[in-house]
Amino acid sequence: MHEERFESKDRLYFRSPASHWEEALPIGNGRLGAMVFGDPRSERLQLNEDSLWHGGSRDRHNPDALKHLPEIRRLLLDGKLKEAERLASLALTAIPETQRHYVPLGDLYLQFEAPADQETTDYERELDLAKAVVNISYMRGKVSYRRQMFASYPDGAIVIRLTADTPGRISFTARLGRERFRYVDRIRAEDGHAIVMSGNSGGGVDYSGVLLCRPEGGRMQTIGEHLVVENADAATLVIAAATSFRECDPEAAAIANAKRVASRPYLEALAAHEEDYRKLYGRMTLRLDGESDVAEEDTAKRLERMKAGAEDPGLLALYFRYGRYLLIASSRPGSLPANLQGIWNKDMLPAWDSKFTININTQMNYWSAEICHLSECHEPLFELIERMIPNGRRTAQAMYGCRGSTAHHNTDLWADTAPQDLWPASTYWPLGLAWLSLHLWEHYRFEPNDAFLKLAYPMMKEAAVFLLDYMVELPTGERVTCPSVSPENAYRLPSGETGVLCYGPSMDSQIACELFLACLAAGELLETDADFLAALRQSMEQLPQPRIGRHGQIQEWMEDYEEVEPGHRHISHLFALHPGTQITPDKTPELSMAARRTLERRLANGGGHTGWSRAWIVNFWARLRDADEAYANVKALLTHSTLPNLLDNHPPFQIDGNFGGTAGIAEMLLQSHADEIHLLPALPRAWPNGEVTGLRARGGVTVDLAWRDGQLKHAVLRPERDGAYRIRCDQPIRLTVEGARGGSGQWDDAVFSIEAEAGMKIVLRAHPAPDSIV
Repeated sequence: MHEERFESKDRLYFRSPASHWEEALPIGNGRLGAMVFGDPRSERLQLNEDSLWHGGSRDRHNPDALKHLPEIRRLLLDGKLKEAERLASLALTAIPETQRHYVPLGDLYLQFEAPADQETTDYERELDLAKAVVNISYMRGKVSYRRQMFASYPDGAIVIRLTADTPGRISFTARLGRERFRYVDRIRAEDGHAIVMSGNSGGGVDYSGVLLCRPEGGRMQTIGEHLVVENADAATLVIAAATSFRECDPEAAAIANAKRVASRPYLEALAAHEEDYRKLYGRMTLRLDGESDVAEEDTAKRLERMKAGAEDPGLLALYFRYGRYLLIASSRPGSLPANLQGIWNKDMLPAWDSKFTININTQMNYWSAEICHLSECHEPLFELIERMIPNGRRTAQAMYGCRGSTAHHNTDLWADTAPQDLWPASTYWPLGLAWLSLHLWEHYRFEPNDAFLKLAYPMMKEAAVFLLDYMVELPTGERVTCPSVSPENAYRLPSGETGVLCYGPSMDSQIACELFLACLAAGELLETDADFLAALRQSMEQLPQPRIGRHGQIQEWMEDYEEVEPGHRHISHLFALHPGTQITPDKTPELSMAARRTLERRLANGGGHTGWSRAWIVNFWARLRDADEAYANVKALLTHSTLPNLLDNHPPFQIDGNFGGTAGIAEMLLQSHADEIHLLPALPRAWPNGEVTGLRARGGVTVDLAWRDGQLKHAVLRPERDGAYRIRCDQPIRLTVEGARGGSGQWDDAVFSIEAEAGMKIVLRAHPAPDSIV
């Protein structure tokens, strides 16, 4: 039974239950998530539903913004920083200043009956990434117990299976609660086999969570708010939930879904879950040497050994696969996007409100979606952007007198686009929608589809039109955003005065350039909007280009100011390197060297101290093709900013570091942003042997790679459309190409182009071709 239970090597594995939330294991189906603790005597599942937020929608626009905007601009351009910031704090701050926040659904508690003197032995707990199932097993006396839990996307529910190898040994009491039962509005029994918890989230959505049990043998009853099972042979529990964000009657919807799922045989529900999940997860593999030797060891202990200096490439590969698992679990078609905590938030007033923070964090959540072959998981973000557009039009007009649509550095369940907080370093930044819109273009570049582009282009255009109207022209002829900030950093003037409000921060100009280029390319493909495209071309010529400062770094602001915090977590002025495309080692070598200097200065001053910031640094180094620096920062991400359950630690927990780290590892193995498919652009010496299948390159190409002794040995590229593909491999090996239009050929050069047809395999091999390495 033991070997059957833990046959998968693709797993997080522990020999003790979670004593803290940061050790629990996450499951999710996009809408519904849980953290599983696994205590043999007192199980807890901490529950979330993605649309359960506190409060409803509001119009928060400051009515005095527009009339004071010209004066704020004048003060900034005249160098009267403090006066500009004071007026902005009064006129540009939303009323009220905060958006809505995400809240937990609650907790499921299972108290198991067992003699107090009976010892628990042979405990094991795993999250099987290949199946998206949590398994828990242990012995008590001579009885072997097992729990199996998963969050099913097809069934829209969490399913729990409790079994023992001896009949009549399953006895427990189940209870639902919220924040130690203090936030429960209503709770009742339903038909003697379910508990129903319902309420309202502070004037916002109505919600309902349902626990339904189907025992096999034994006795079941409800007493008060408890569900009691005695001496069953086995039991299946179903958790369902709904809110009025999607359902007219959340309670009726949740009860109906729980009954439907519970009526299915357990193995049928499990099979449907696994089949659905594997369609996504099974598209990709990453294997590095050294995995099989330590797969049976406790994951937390492996992490501790890495912190002590040990090498464990298998743990890094596991971390990568876990990142893909987390995206599937927190972002599926029909769900909301992954928020700051994904879908796993334990607090009624969470850190940073567990919202969609759109000055880096939400975007980072989706950097891995396309390259890691999970484009469907990107869709919830597109739906949020679509809901933000009409709100952003109101913000653009009411606050700035501009056409188009805009958003600031946060949004929430209601797609709020007005400024968030009264924190000048982040509040007065109106480019959140512009950056988000680039995700639409990235999806098209990876999955070229004219129907999608026709839907995406108008949204991209809305963000670009706002920038055309919002930017002001300087005496130099340059057009810049004003006012704005460089999230979330501060600068020091030569006089010693410090500030954050500015005009033309480097990031804004870089985002504008990237968005204008995307709109130009999309508009030309669709053969539309000639006048608009002409306006973009004109503005492109007036955008400030990245500048190199006195330290040899990329300037963060128009002027070469000193930073108040040289090791700041945000590195906004390197947007053009990643996720942008304007800085590359080949086309802009001087700017690439300046980007390197920027990173060196940040790290020398304590940069990368948050998980997501370190993950961004991994991506920067990968784009600079510095394999060993990228690898060093991947290791630092795990050893300094990763919790025992491998979730990212800001601190506290944020999920963006997991997704950014996953994307960074992918960028080390494959890049396609510079109009070429670059194989192994930043392969570190610490990964001499490995294999990856199912990576995606822009242009609609799936890529499999294998390497040995640090050299590419085998690659298969599968384009999904006809076209010319430029392929690069910076290694002194001779490659044979089979299947290209016109027959096979041989190239000794590092870069070559191939005309290929949809469905064709482009096979590259070293001589002699190796055996399979994994």
